[in-house]
Amino acid sequence: MSDMKKQPFDFMGLRKAASVLSLVLVIGSIVLLGVRGLNLGMDFTGGTSVEFEYAEAPNLDTIRNQLTEAGYEQFSVQNFGADTTVLIRMAEAGNDELAREVTAALSESGDNLELVSSEFVGSQVGEELKEDSGLGLLIALAVVLIYVGMRFQFKFGIASVIPLAHDVLIVLGMFALFQWTFDLTVLAAILAVIGYSLNDTIVVADRIRENFRKLRVGEPWDVINQSIHETISRTINTSGTTLVVLIALYFLGGEAINNFALALIIGVVVGTYSSIYVSANMLMVMGVTRDDLMVPAKEGAGDEAEEEQPPEWLNRM
Repeated sequence: MSDMKKQPFDFMGLRKAASVLSLVLVIGSIVLLGVRGLNLGMDFTGGTSVEFEYAEAPNLDTIRNQLTEAGYEQFSVQNFGADTTVLIRMAEAGNDELAREVTAALSESGDNLELVSSEFVGSQVGEELKEDSGLGLLIALAVVLIYVGMRFQFKFGIASVIPLAHDVLIVLGMFALFQWTFDLTVLAAILAVIGYSLNDTIVVADRIRENFRKLRVGEPWDVINQSIHETISRTINTSGTTLVVLIALYFLGGEAINNFALALIIGVVVGTYSSIYVSANMLMVMGVTRDDLMVPAKEGAGDEAEEEQPPEWLNRM
């Protein structure tokens, strides 16, 4: 086997600075969540959603002014599917009378509109959604820990779950800081962030395992550094392509999915960083070694079988 390749950049040389940055971001996010909390949408707090169909595309700012003048305070107005379809979410408890009052307030301007639907989400349903959402995130992290621990080694499972929790906390912290609305679409984005970040982390972990098995020299620091160097171009290309799509979705997708796209943008950036530094840092802290990843030699094999030889296809990568 050949010696270690020379790395053009010492990624692990920055691991202490990266650790400090991660601690500041995570602790800051926890403090923000405790002090300011999330600006929960009506999916969680309860409220009324009223959908209207206009004959012509209306001005959303005009609709907001009409609702303010009518005495409504907590509401959101956005297009829903088409420019002529408007979805209004309100914090008030809903019934048919509320829908008629809103219709009357918007009709005073002379616009030709039709009430399509009116739905009410009770606070009890919202509370159940909050509990189920938290449980879903915990189950997702537990499944990841089991899967990675079985596929690689338990230390890799821990080093994969902690970056995921790191990414989720930072995304939540950003939403708490700027008080962006947190609804079911944002929750879906966070689950997508877990999947994306896990995929990136698995790629790096797979290369670390391969290099531990096939490289005969170098400390764990060097092996991990080499593995990151070999996967960094793939990581940047994947993240860059994903961000281009998400940014376009944010600016062109409409108000209904703005927060969904925003959560994914933050998650992809933080997830790319964590797959390089947080996961690798955890492996260093837990003291991963070549012995952790070597497959035991079969009973009766000679001394040359003490270390597993990589398959021929791996040597050609």
